[in-house]
Amino acid sequence: MAEITLVAGAPRIVLDTNVWLDLLVFADPRTAPLREALDSGAVTAVVDAGCREEWQRVLGYPLLRLEPSRRDELVAAFDALAWALPAVSGADGTARSARAGTAAGSVPRCRDPDDQKFLELAQASGARWLLSRDRHLLSLARRCKREGLFEITTPEEWVSPRPTTRTGTTA
Repeated sequence: MAEITLVAGAPRIVLDTNVWLDLLVFADPRTAPLREALDSGAVTAVVDAGCREEWQRVLGYPLLRLEPSRRDELVAAFDALAWALPAVSGADGTARSARAGTAAGSVPRCRDPDDQKFLELAQASGARWLLSRDRHLLSLARRCKREGLFEITTPEEWVSPRPTTRTGTTA
């Protein structure tokens, strides 16, 4: 994954895999404000190794009918837009995702275990938002907000912050 420079003060955002698909594969116009915010540095998309692996796996689904060269382009586009949360060393010296250190009780439990990683990543990275259209994740929005964790919303409902300059002032 390519290293990107974080813009000082840019809030972090986690996108579930379907939002990444809408953004990069389908170029869904409803994600245009999100794309503009990512491109301008107004927000920083955060991923980890597990989310990136899921992205690569999903791009190989037959339903998408993506040629290998197109999959490579999409992985490169993902890497260019996403900042990878650094791995941490476990007690045994092995690298693991920083979200693995998130306390089990610190984020709500999602009904779909495959989506739990997005909640844990949002918490571990200090993200301000988790964008999704998944009903299991969206059903936890009120609880996460009430507990002061992060906002869970759809890309359509999300409102982009104003871009900040490298000195942290608004543009």
